[in-house]
Amino acid sequence: MNPIRKDELYENISQFLKNKGIELKEGSYTKGIHAGCSLLADAINLSQTGVERAKTGIERRLDQVRQVIHEKTAPKRPATPPPVEPAPNGKAKATARTKRKATSKKSKRRN
Repeated sequence: MNPIRKDELYENISQFLKNKGIELKEGSYTKGIHAGCSLLADAINLSQTGVERAKTGIERRLDQVRQVIHEKTAPKRPATPPPVEPAPNGKAKATARTKRKATSKKSKRRN
């Protein structure tokens, strides 16, 4: 929304009353009406600014809430086993089970 000029509101009211047959002439009451219109225009402009600021803040917080919900409800990645690295001779590395067998055979040979 575009801000309202201080004189714009008074001009519109003056024109409205003129169309109804009431003409505002310079005097003490018109100064009061003009001051009231100026205050009303300021109040409208300030409230509009506040509403825009609140809207921006709410949208930012809502985006944060959406992100947290997404992170908490996203499916977990399946745990993948570590890849088997090939040995320098071209054979795959021995698994833990075969390593245990090999060490137990060595210890038996020593005895």
